[in-house]
Amino acid sequence: MERIPVGLVGVTGYTGMELTRVLAGHPGLELVRATSRSEAGKPLRALYPFLRGPGDLDRMGALVITPPDPGDIAKACKLAFLAVPHKTAMEIAAELVRRGVKVVDLSADFRLRDPAVYEQWYATPHTQKDLLAEAVYGLPELYRAQMKRARLIANPGCYPTSAILGLAPALAAEIVHTDDIVIDAKSGASGAGRKAVVSSLFCEVADSFRAYSLTKHRHTPEIEQELSVLAGAGVALSFNTHLLPIGRGILSTIYTRLKQPISQAEVQAIYEKRYAAEPLVRVLPAGTLPETRWVRGSMFCDIGVLVDERIGRLIILAAIDNLCRGASGQAVLGANLMLGLPEAEGLPVAPLMP
Repeated sequence: MERIPVGLVGVTGYTGMELTRVLAGHPGLELVRATSRSEAGKPLRALYPFLRGPGDLDRMGALVITPPDPGDIAKACKLAFLAVPHKTAMEIAAELVRRGVKVVDLSADFRLRDPAVYEQWYATPHTQKDLLAEAVYGLPELYRAQMKRARLIANPGCYPTSAILGLAPALAAEIVHTDDIVIDAKSGASGAGRKAVVSSLFCEVADSFRAYSLTKHRHTPEIEQELSVLAGAGVALSFNTHLLPIGRGILSTIYTRLKQPISQAEVQAIYEKRYAAEPLVRVLPAGTLPETRWVRGSMFCDIGVLVDERIGRLIILAAIDNLCRGASGQAVLGANLMLGLPEAEGLPVAPLMP
């Protein structure tokens, strides 16, 4: 079968690197354009030596990086991934969609449906409000049907993916209060991006553990937006983030207050029923809790639930790989749906060990 040509705008960051890893093993998609202003003219293998080997791997490694040019991408590609910063993405997305190219945007530019909320949290005007209105939030467990028809998918953030999937069954079943939710989330250092900043240096991260962006993390309105849809009412929550001394992975521990007494077995049944048909969400058996190592490099979201009957709380734990399920792998899943390919085609499921 002839593979579908796709492009990647912004190949040098961690999400760009992860996208090349996933696409290198994809039987239905072929990367034919990879762009970077700073690295233009180099073969892709000069950035990522893992793109060396026989056949398709070698051809992908030989691909010459070009400057971002929407016209060239439109001529060569049926779909483009945007792995560029917010504000930059919205302009490129609009130009590509206008030229008939499907787009998966990994930035935050199309995740928030209310442009005023976007402008409040990102401190920049939204210049593509018409396109914002048609963008589909790219979480298949919630929007699979809409993703199949989309021209533009807003790829979810990494923290929101874990939080939304963790809370969705409890909110849909109306077993927890919506005004007393605390999300205690931890991420590996790759979540901060590949920029050379002091706070991400090895000696700043290793052998330490710290909180950051408390009360003001930009993923907060994204999480509240989607949970409000699930709850059928406005949800405001406490979202608290921490930096782990590991490369990749997210573990979110979510504290909720039960509306009425409910047993561990009943909650377990609610979660297992909700995700029974979802191949990339694993509800772990009672007594087994998620760990980042079991999802590292994979598309799985592992969920564990625990009822604290003494104080009437439901504790939910969700673990994902922030680069794969939380970014690039999820973007490829969105592309599969948009292009009519099997949803899980080419997606990594076995964890990177040890």
